[in-house]
Order: sequence, then C-alpha cells, then structure tokens
Amino acid sequence: MPSKIASLLLDWYETNARRLPWRGRSDAYAVWVSEIMLQQTRVDAVIPYYARWMVRFPTLESLASATQQEVLAAWEGLGYYSRARNMHQTAKIVMDENGGKLPEDVHRLRKLPGIGRYTAAAIASIAFGLDEPAMDGNIRRVMARLYDVTDDARSPAGEQKLWGLASENLPQGRAGDYNQALMDLGASICTPRAPTCPQCPLSGECQAYRLGIQEQRPVMAPKPAIPHYQVTAAIISRDGQVLIARRPPNGLLGGMWEFPGGKQQNGESLPDCLRREIVEELGVEIEVVEPFGVYKHAFTHFRITLHAYCCRLLAGEPQPIEAAEIRWVDRLGLKDFPMGKVDRQISQALEKNR
Repeated sequence: MPSKIASLLLDWYETNARRLPWRGRSDAYAVWVSEIMLQQTRVDAVIPYYARWMVRFPTLESLASATQQEVLAAWEGLGYYSRARNMHQTAKIVMDENGGKLPEDVHRLRKLPGIGRYTAAAIASIAFGLDEPAMDGNIRRVMARLYDVTDDARSPAGEQKLWGLASENLPQGRAGDYNQALMDLGASICTPRAPTCPQCPLSGECQAYRLGIQEQRPVMAPKPAIPHYQVTAAIISRDGQVLIARRPPNGLLGGMWEFPGGKQQNGESLPDCLRREIVEELGVEIEVVEPFGVYKHAFTHFRITLHAYCCRLLAGEPQPIEAAEIRWVDRLGLKDFPMGKVDRQISQALEKNR
C-alpha cells in the first residue's frame, strides 16, 4: 500500500497533471530529450524547442547521425549548449555500444555524458517504470517544506536527507507518476514564492505549513556575487562579407559561431582591448572604425556587457589561432551558422541594416 503522502499526491495528480507533449510516451528517447531540455530551463520555454527537435531528430539514430553544427543549430536559443553537445555524444555512444537503446539501469545511464543523478532517476522511473526516486528543484522544495528540513538543501548533508525522504514515500510500481506529481506540485502550488498552501493536497501533512514557515524552506546558503565583465566584438568587413569564428568544441558556447573579440583587461580602453584580442585570436591588425551596438547578457556564473565595433583590416590575413575555424560570410548567410544570443542579435542587426 502507498503511504498516505503518496496516495494523496497520486490522487491529486490524476486530475491535475500538466499536459506536456513528452508525457504519456513510452519512448525513452523522448523522455531523455525532455529531461535534458528541462535542466535549468522553464517548461514553457522548452515546449516549442522540444516540438521542433522531435521533428528534426525523431529518433536517437537520427540524432547520432547528425553533425554537431546541425545539433547546435536546432538547440540555438535554449542556452547551456553543453547539454546539446552531450546529447549528441550520448546518442553516438548508445548507437555504438547499446544497439541504439538507452540503458534501462540508473548506474549505466549515469555513465553517459550529461546524465546526472536526477536525470538518470527520471528516465529510469518515467520511461522504464523502475522504482527510483528523483530530486529536481521542485521536488527538493516540496520535500524541504513537507518535512521542515533545516539543512542547506544544496549541501551534501541536505541532499542526502532530501533524497532519503523522497525515497521513503516512493510507491512501488508508480515511481514515474509519483516523481512527476511532485514536479507538478512544486511548479503549480508549492512555488518558490507565495505558495498556495490551502490548495495543496499535502497541506495537512506539511510541517513547514503547520509552523507557518513554508517560505523559509528550503534553506539555501547565499550565492556569491556574480561578476560583470566588459567584452568586445569585432565586425570585420571585406568585399561585402563579415568574418566569424567558431569557438573550440568544448567549454562555454563550444562549437558556436561568434564575432571575434574578448574580455577587457584592467586599464585598457575598449578599442585597445579589441585590437589586442584580434591579434591574439586571428594574427592580424585592425582599425576600430566606429561603435555598432552594446548588448547585455547573463550567463550562469557571470554577466557581460558586450561592445561591438565595425572594424577594418589593416595588415595580414586572418588565421584561426584560437578559434576552431573562421569564415567570411555574406550578411544574409549568417542565419545559417549557430550562434549564442548576443552574436545572433548582432547578426540580425547586420542583416537588417545591410
């Protein structure tokens, strides 16, 4: 028999489950794609990307046979591009080593690129019906409130306690529904701010609600201040084309195309920064002609203000010293190269003002 908490939760889920395009499918590939896309990304942002992805790459085999540039192009705008690179790598591994089928085992799943403890548990429980608890941000919050967990929820001790609590109420044979019910509860009722506790099916069991401290749970250690960098980018034009560079395959925005440039150093003017960066990256000297635009963007661990400049080659022929590849591209052709958000904004402005 399921515990009281599991029974209340599953009864609620039967009538309140979110209708999502990846639910109700027995295809492990579809579950895997959705779970990777949902990492650090809101559901409403994922839905259109998921729909387009499943048309472009309907099977794991089709993903494995694609090029990295095709994969990154389909992912463009969703952010955290290492997820797409890891999916592509995983698809190739699974095709080579497991006959094109994701392994039906948590430990083997966790050995694949981009699949951590939560994602492995979600795939195992939802796609394969295994009795595995899961712990995403929503479930962490629900459990911390339900049991008034005072440990830092991101600390090793807090993580261990919360995973244990999630496992305690796991209903045998219905782990997939149970995990998804907790996710939906955290997304719709047990929200980070202003949770609607009177509507919660677990309010009678919730220790934090009983104490009136639900908004003080989960306990989270304060995050360090996020650094802010000034960076530059060069729009180098020649014969009606502009120069773009492809970043190395790994690391931030790995494999994506960009307008070359880099981070300003202390005591350095923005034009001086750009001239130095272009010598280091391309081995050429440029004239910084005029400002083109200023763009702001927030990454996970830092923020940038990017200053783009129109530039002219003075001497030398550009070489991919730090980039994986460089190309001279017509402005209308820039749309065919996968780019991060800021570089895409620059390319769109170039196309508009051509």
